Amino acid sequence: MIELRPKFPLPALLRAAGLPRSTFYYQQAALAAEDKYAATKDLIKSIFDQHKGRYGYRRITAALRRQGTVINHKTVQRLMDELQLKSIVRPKKYRSYRGQVGKAAPNLLDRNFRASGPNQKWATDVTEFKVDGKKLYLSPVVDLFNGEIVAYATSRSPLFTMVGAMLNRAFAKLRPGDRPVLHSDQGWQYQMEQYRQRLTANAVTQSMSRKGNCLDNAVVESFFGTLKSEYFHVNRFSSLDELEAGLRGYIRYYNHDRIRCGLGGMSPVEYRELAASA
Repeated sequence: MIELRPKFPLPALLRAAGLPRSTFYYQQAALAAEDKYAATKDLIKSIFDQHKGRYGYRRITAALRRQGTVINHKTVQRLMDELQLKSIVRPKKYRSYRGQVGKAAPNLLDRNFRASGPNQKWATDVTEFKVDGKKLYLSPVVDLFNGEIVAYATSRSPLFTMVGAMLNRAFAKLRPGDRPVLHSDQGWQYQMEQYRQRLTANAVTQSMSRKGNCLDNAVVESFFGTLKSEYFHVNRFSSLDELEAGLRGYIRYYNHDRIRCGLGGMSPVEYRELAASA
């Protein structure tokens, strides 16, 4: 009917269609409202696909704002519901606690996950992946200043050599004068004398979660959940080598490209570089 309006008067069209005037204007307003967000929906779908379904409505809102589209997060949530776009639920994690096998350190962090600069507070843990009945373990160090993965190591077995390799790479990132606190759970690797000696030799202070309290190390728990939901559980792997290579790519993406709402819509590396230039 809208296409015929330039040729015929509206009352005649309404009589021919047997349509009340109020219904016509209601449908016209509904169509206009739908068209209002057509371009925004295209942008949302593009961002969602670009990040392979890893972004929820808050992160997509931040990405839209980076591109110059200022929009309320509740509107983005509604539009994503209409588009049936939803991020994936996070899974459980590997537990490394084997009882008291060494000395436990005090919980110096005490859930204070904020840091005013890089290399002040670090956190670590170990998680596992299974591919065709075989396991791969990942041991990262997360900087609590910006959530960046400072260093990591992988291994087919959860041996201390993996944790030692991770420490070597993390210590190489320290600047003169850096003396971070490194927080972990009470996993057997972190109770070892060798582990404590490595920290002391590099001016790193050890901190540990209370036994059986995963919230004391929530930042690393969150990273593992994100990694598995955004990458591991949405892909198929033919071998551990393929998974290992993919983890390298994802961690680089996580550090350099994946924006975080808590960092003002910047990636961890962008946030650190901005802080360094301030």
